[in-house]
Amino acid sequence: MPRLYSVLPPEQATDVRHRLGRYRQWETGFDLAPPPPPPGEETGPPDFVGVGVPMAGARWWSELIADHPGVTQHEGLGMGRHYLSHFATRSFDTGDAERYHGWFPRRPRTITGEWTPTYLGDPWVPPLLRNAAPNARILVVVRDPIARLQLGLEESIDRRTANAGSHMAESIDRSFYAGPLRKLLDHVPADQVLVLQFERCIAEPAKELATTYRFLGLDDDHRPAKLGRRRPSPDLPPLDAGAEQRLIDLYAADVADLTTLVPTLDLSLWPRFAGTAT
Repeated sequence: MPRLYSVLPPEQATDVRHRLGRYRQWETGFDLAPPPPPPGEETGPPDFVGVGVPMAGARWWSELIADHPGVTQHEGLGMGRHYLSHFATRSFDTGDAERYHGWFPRRPRTITGEWTPTYLGDPWVPPLLRNAAPNARILVVVRDPIARLQLGLEESIDRRTANAGSHMAESIDRSFYAGPLRKLLDHVPADQVLVLQFERCIAEPAKELATTYRFLGLDDDHRPAKLGRRRPSPDLPPLDAGAEQRLIDLYAADVADLTTLVPTLDLSLWPRFAGTAT
């Protein structure tokens, strides 16, 4: 079946999966009921939730967190649960919250969590997090918005629909950070939120990872063997000068607003926006 998927167009491959009853976590039809916890483990609200953003190293950073001996992370459950993605237009009651908790088994005296990078851009998620995991530590990694947009479009080329404008609009929207972060802070106390900068994580991974561990209440001396083994981002073709300037103009106000929310943001690492700080 994997070979068949590889030769079919994306929409046909998806249809085949669905006919076989196989759905990915974010797809309508996925069974939200959690598997039973392993023997000796208990479930409960996640201790941490990464909420953003796509194409900003979330998988890399979540793997480094999972490497810590004080963290339980079951490979079979995947990095992102996408559970809360399903409740944009559905009620969310006590039973739904309990099912969400069931996705987080952990060994005694360890913590566990998830990282669903699209959560920051899903405006219905913050109140659900406050409801289902009020004490969770929230992690966000942001990246130069234009670089993130370019990489996101390159990675999603096989998933583009005939409506290129709609696809582009959604991709561009994911690179606005300040507005979604403000919505998150309306529901989560600021001291429970850590915003990291992707470019700084690349430049000083040990330092930024130690900061992350401390934020999560973990021993910050641990150094994963794969700390410096991140797969480099692909080289992307340069943007047309006119298009690049339109994108700079589009994101400049949001980047300036972000610096008020995240004073530690280093715009020298985002040279396109170096002059936009408020």
